[in-house]
Amino acid sequence: MRVMSSLTLSLFFSIICCSLTEKLSNTSSPNIIIMLMDDMGWGDLGVLGQPSKETPNLDAMAAQGMLFPNFYTANPLCSPSRAALLTGRLPVRNGFYTTNGHARNAYTPQEIVGGISKDEMLLPQIMKKKGYVSKIVGKWHLGHRPQYLPLKNGFDEWFGAPDCHFGPYNSSIRPNIPVYNNSEMLGRYYEEFKIDRKTGESNLTRMYLLEGVDFIRRQTEAQRPFFLYWAPDATHAPVYASKPFLGKSQRGRYGDAVMELDYSVGHILLWLKRLGIENDTFVFFTSDNGAALMSGPNEGKHYK
Repeated sequence: MRVMSSLTLSLFFSIICCSLTEKLSNTSSPNIIIMLMDDMGWGDLGVLGQPSKETPNLDAMAAQGMLFPNFYTANPLCSPSRAALLTGRLPVRNGFYTTNGHARNAYTPQEIVGGISKDEMLLPQIMKKKGYVSKIVGKWHLGHRPQYLPLKNGFDEWFGAPDCHFGPYNSSIRPNIPVYNNSEMLGRYYEEFKIDRKTGESNLTRMYLLEGVDFIRRQTEAQRPFFLYWAPDATHAPVYASKPFLGKSQRGRYGDAVMELDYSVGHILLWLKRLGIENDTFVFFTSDNGAALMSGPNEGKHYK
């Protein structure tokens, strides 16, 4: 959640690549889930010292699995960090390097017209060659023009948005960010997909949870190995949470969002057990770049 070292990125990709190239006895290719949070700080989890202990599912996941306290992201901005995660290449090589506060190619606002290069090889493209079905749920942020969207870059399914949920906007020059189901635009943030800037209420995390679980169930029933890239953005300003979680945290609205994400992670892990695939699935949980200074005291904590 600071700046990634090439060694750490190489280790991450080595784990995944080994799972794709080595057949385990009596099993098919393992499923892979990457849960990428948006602007979540390292200090937001109980396992890393948050005193309110409001992340029991993530704390249990860390206790039962492997914890990497020195994992470094590739960049302190969304697009370059995500490009590095999906390509295995540092921003200076994959084209999403930054100049001060802005990233080349895909940083909001929507006037930016670039995106991920067609010359880059992304994880879902590699996995497709091994028979995997891939889905992204949530935020893409590697270009919003048609040629840069997830279905053009290896993913088989997508439910989410090309950019962050900034807004609301009210002009043809800068319209609200669209939300897609595969290649079909379903609506826009703040319009068909509500986010109340005053109360922080939104059902988006709930929608992303249901989409992720549905994908896992369908692929398990079809006995196909899958790659789920689950990328909710509730902890990115403006922070939001659904009504059952609003006002529940000791840490304000940002804490509410973290609590709902923790609940969602726990629900996904529970479904892996229900379906009997918990021992056949690698699950990674991380954040794109740590909490943002712009989020303020009611939004995030422990930024770098």
